[in-house]
Amino acid sequence: MTNHQKRLSAPDSWPVERKTETFTVKADDGPHGDAGVPLVVLLRDVLGYADSKKEARYALESGNVLINGDEVRDYRRPVGMFDILAFVEREEYYRVFPDEGGRLALTEIDAESAGSKLGKIIGKRQVAGGDTQLNLHDGQNLLVEDASEYGGDDSLVVDNETDEIVAHFPYEEGALVTAVSGQHAGEIGEATTIEVTPGSGENRVEVEGVAGSPDFETVEEYVVVIDENFVEGGLDDDAAEDADDEEVSDDE
Repeated sequence: MTNHQKRLSAPDSWPVERKTETFTVKADDGPHGDAGVPLVVLLRDVLGYADSKKEARYALESGNVLINGDEVRDYRRPVGMFDILAFVEREEYYRVFPDEGGRLALTEIDAESAGSKLGKIIGKRQVAGGDTQLNLHDGQNLLVEDASEYGGDDSLVVDNETDEIVAHFPYEEGALVTAVSGQHAGEIGEATTIEVTPGSGENRVEVEGVAGSPDFETVEEYVVVIDENFVEGGLDDDAAEDADDEEVSDDE
């Protein structure tokens, strides 16, 4: 198989220029499926910490680049939605978050926030022994004894060191959400109406915009529940009160 990816056919979420070169790096298999961006793209094209793939590989050999708390040396390692990228020596920390148009972008966060990551539940099933396995959007699986409080499309905050669930945000009307795909990607608001569509049609969500985002409507698959820490500068007083009430050159 080829180790290259044509820029023009790269996923829309990849933050790469389309017409400057023919090829970019192809991501390895791993978290986030086809939507995962190779780490080298963030290091080179987004942050400018490397001018070439060779420089990026050299930098990763230092062991000072972490993703979700784990040391990473593979420049093709896929990085995706809500991953935490840490540069130990620089004391810089970023969360991968959708930008306008659905491109992955990096939001700078503090060291404390970098200790955990957000995951959307996309499935749950019983496993041997009676525990329940929660399947998250990035491929991580968590085992819990009692899954009665967790529903599909809920969001969890997971500690990067212990894999323990440290916060739970139910998917429900009144929840603070963001769209991670589609024409409203990157917009944030309160889910005012969740419309369940009979049959095989997509459920739809009506969202009242906050933090400068307009009102919008999108399909349920594109929505992820977040908390006010994901809003740059925090929510304004009225929005915060309402939320409390409802509880991402050449490649050779």
